[in-house]
Amino acid sequence: MKEIKLYRRRYIPNELVYLKDDEIVSLDEHRVITRWRVLRPRKDFSHGASCYFIDEGIKVSKFLNDKNELVYWYCDVIDTEISQDKSTYTFNDLLIDVIVYENGLVKVMDLDEIGEALEKKLIDDALIIKAARRAGHLLDVIYKGNFEEYIKYIKEV
Repeated sequence: MKEIKLYRRRYIPNELVYLKDDEIVSLDEHRVITRWRVLRPRKDFSHGASCYFIDEGIKVSKFLNDKNELVYWYCDVIDTEISQDKSTYTFNDLLIDVIVYENGLVKVMDLDEIGEALEKKLIDDALIIKAARRAGHLLDVIYKGNFEEYIKYIKEV
């Protein structure tokens, strides 16, 4: 089996990170499921699992602390680039994030970054429109009580 490389591209700050330590648990044409440890030590969480929903442009991550307790679910709005030979996946962070806490609280994060990216022309209008639509879809799923459809893939990872 060929080696699969995963990358995360952020626009703010501008960086491309090779996710060399992420373990691929499962991969198909619609989803990539990984297990990971934080790149830089943190007090609030240390490891977790993520599911990249390629078709929907959403990444859902389970953030766990050192006691293996759920801290929260962290959702990134993304756009995925896959190399022609399917050996490299680059997940472009489209800036809007949604945190879902176990008690049901939902927080939308980083909307200011969308404004900054637009002002500085870091991403084009088409990507901003895509990000807004994907975030809206994600929030609809959450508010309708269907978030389980996303988290079921990584609950036990």
